[in-house]
Amino acid sequence: MSKTIQVYVTGGTFDKDYDFISGELYFKDTHLKAMFERGRCNLDIDIKTLMMIDSLEMTEEDRDIIVHSCKKTKNSMIILTHGTDTMVDTAKRLAEADIKDKTIVLTGAMIPYAFGTSSDGFFNLGSALAFVQLLRPGVFIAMNGRFYNWDRVRKNRSTGYFEQI
Repeated sequence: MSKTIQVYVTGGTFDKDYDFISGELYFKDTHLKAMFERGRCNLDIDIKTLMMIDSLEMTEEDRDIIVHSCKKTKNSMIILTHGTDTMVDTAKRLAEADIKDKTIVLTGAMIPYAFGTSSDGFFNLGSALAFVQLLRPGVFIAMNGRFYNWDRVRKNRSTGYFEQI
């Protein structure tokens, strides 16, 4: 297996931009390349955008694309940027697909990267990079400096944090 870290972009708050005139959030391009450069990341990374959507709008067909992409990549370390609202649903689909010998880490942000230093996206991405290199094969979620097994985590909508269940 390759030592390259495969990064799949799906959108989510992570990649939203802010329209200063309308006050709306929208998708333009992924911020991942700039984030890796800003973080002075010197790992071998392959970034591919699968889609740019809010996870609340993600369909089963979208999840099929994610599963297919994770299965077909030759890379054994995979990071998936994803909206936080349905991240656990996609993690479940990936786990059910029984993808062998690959470590898949889903991460996201509660505040868009485009908002600057108030965003948690940069921190979550850095954590995901570390976890994907250290964890055993399986499906995990990395948020708030922690990693969780896909089936033992939930987003607490009251606090805005992910927590173990």
